[in-house]
Amino acid sequence: MSIDATARSDSPADSPAASLAPSRRATARRYGALRPDWRPLASFGALLALWFAAHHLGWIAAKYLPSPLAVVERLMSEIRTGTILDDLQETLRRNLSGLAIGAAAGLALGALLGISTLVGRIVGPTVLAQRQTALFAWVPLLAMWFGGGDTGKIAFIAVAAFQPVVIGTWRGISLVPATYRELSDVLLLSRWNYIRLVAVPSALPMIFTGLHGALIYAWLATVGSELFLNISPGLGGRLNQGSQLFEIDLLFLAILLFGLIGLGYNTLAERAEALLVRWNSR
Repeated sequence: MSIDATARSDSPADSPAASLAPSRRATARRYGALRPDWRPLASFGALLALWFAAHHLGWIAAKYLPSPLAVVERLMSEIRTGTILDDLQETLRRNLSGLAIGAAAGLALGALLGISTLVGRIVGPTVLAQRQTALFAWVPLLAMWFGGGDTGKIAFIAVAAFQPVVIGTWRGISLVPATYRELSDVLLLSRWNYIRLVAVPSALPMIFTGLHGALIYAWLATVGSELFLNISPGLGGRLNQGSQLFEIDLLFLAILLFGLIGLGYNTLAERAEALLVRWNSR
């Protein structure tokens, strides 16, 4: 055996320790990914401790800042009577209805804009102008068209969900590589098969980004619709009740529920997006 071959066989890269190093690093990464991150809980605990201190030490008057225990007691009382659960059900019903309508309309129009250059030139500027309009500027118009009841609220939520979905779908499909389009022409794929087999899978990451944005915007619109349109059963109605009757514990409870549900929506969307990216990268 030559000296060079011996040197190569004894090199650090070929040693058993070196061959085990990548697997150890991979194991460490997997362990780090599985190990729970306690920092968000620590942050929440610090905020809760500050809330207790501000109330019990009198930094803020009790009529403006209830004790966390008072909020928990109000929650238990609301659950026993079933009131808050009915309100939560109504809020989620409006939210999911508006989200489904807006997302479906956004997917359909976005796909049409992405596939047809002519439609994109004609309708695209109007869609972009609508996108630049402040969301709550639609409230007076939608209230006149649909009223301030359930229909008006769902219409407002649908408009909020429509905006990010139509843009994400439009951009995703219009940016499908030209080679994919040429290949679909060579294979004589119909327009429907091109959309189903080529355009949508290629545009899926951007479509999902639009859906993620729709989830967030629809929830914000749900809060706004229940606050600014007619008071009706829902968390927004309880928020108004707490403000008008100065029931500060109810006010804080409604705000916390809105925040927790929004956080849950965002967490679910992030997990689904991570799974999608992992699947799409295979």
